[in-house]
Amino acid sequence: QPQLAESGGGLVQPGGSLRLSCAASGFDLDHYAIGWFRQAPGKEREGVACISSTDGITYYTNSVKGRFTISRDNAKNTVYLQMSSLKPEDTGVYYCAADYAPLQAMCIVSSLNRYVYWGEGTQVTVSS
Repeated sequence: QPQLAESGGGLVQPGGSLRLSCAASGFDLDHYAIGWFRQAPGKEREGVACISSTDGITYYTNSVKGRFTISRDNAKNTVYLQMSSLKPEDTGVYYCAADYAPLQAMCIVSSLNRYVYWGEGTQVTVSS
């Protein structure tokens, strides 16, 4: 059964860093674009970053550009989100999700319905 599992969340002070991992089981990530999304209390889930299945093309929402880096290791069936210079507004539950998009050098986070597999999320809290 296809599954995604996030890890690496926690409590960090403003300006700190965290690395989130998204491990896939039951399917190979090779043909999937992977997106990271977050949901703050009382707000809708929003796309943060994604990486394409082919050529590793990345996209970042404006609020995280220059601070977050998404990467993938297909050999480990894992995608990462390195988060630096964290701000209180980065607080939320972070989810990874998989969009079946073989041989595509692009990814989209604006349409959550594209994503067929979702993890259960990991909490990130940025606070002093």
